Amino acid sequence: MTGKNVNMLLKTSIYHFIIAALTIFFLSTSNAMAYEEPEYKLIKSTDVYEIRQYQDRLAVETTQSQSQNGAFRRLFNYISGSNESSSKIAMTVPVIQSKDSNGASMIFFLPKSFTKQSAPLPDGDDVKLITVKGGFYAVTKYSGRSTDQNFIKHSALLFEALRKDNILTIGDPMMATYNGPFTLPFMRRNEAMYRVNWK
Repeated sequence: MTGKNVNMLLKTSIYHFIIAALTIFFLSTSNAMAYEEPEYKLIKSTDVYEIRQYQDRLAVETTQSQSQNGAFRRLFNYISGSNESSSKIAMTVPVIQSKDSNGASMIFFLPKSFTKQSAPLPDGDDVKLITVKGGFYAVTKYSGRSTDQNFIKHSALLFEALRKDNILTIGDPMMATYNGPFTLPFMRRNEAMYRVNWK
C-alpha cells in the first residue's frame, strides 16, 4: 500500500470517527434534554400521517411579523422571567407557527402543571396567555430544516393524503418545530398539522 493510499485511508477513518462521535453526542444530548410535549391519543396511523386527539392546552402566543427571531425572543423572554411574577418556566416542545386571515403567530405551550389561574401573566401586550382548544389533528412528520419551503411541501402532501381519504381539514396548516437550530438537519423532527373534522 502506497503512502498516498495510507493517508487517504487514515483521513477516511478520521472522518467516520468524527461523524460517529457527533452522532453519539447529539443523541445523548437530545435524550438528556428531553422537553415536555403535549399528551395526545393516537386515533389512526397511516404511512403518511397520524390522527391525534389532543385536550385543551395552555400556551403563550405572540404575533409574528417579518422576523421569526423576534417572535421567538418575546416568548422565550416570557418563560425566562419576563412576566408579572418574574417566574422562570420550563421550555416545552413543539413551538407552533401558523398563519391565518389575522396574520402569523407563534406559540409556546406551558408545562401541564400550570392552569389559567396559576400561570404568570405576561408583562407586556405583545405576549398573551391562550387556551389552544383540543380536538382532532392530522399530523405528518419530516426531518430537515424548518423552512417555509420544507413546510409547504409536507403540508401539501398531508392535505392531498387527507383529501384522498375524505378527511375534511379545518383552517390553515400549522408548523410544529421540536429541535433547536444547532441540531443536525437529518436529526430534526418537524411536523405539519391540520385540525380535522373527525367523527
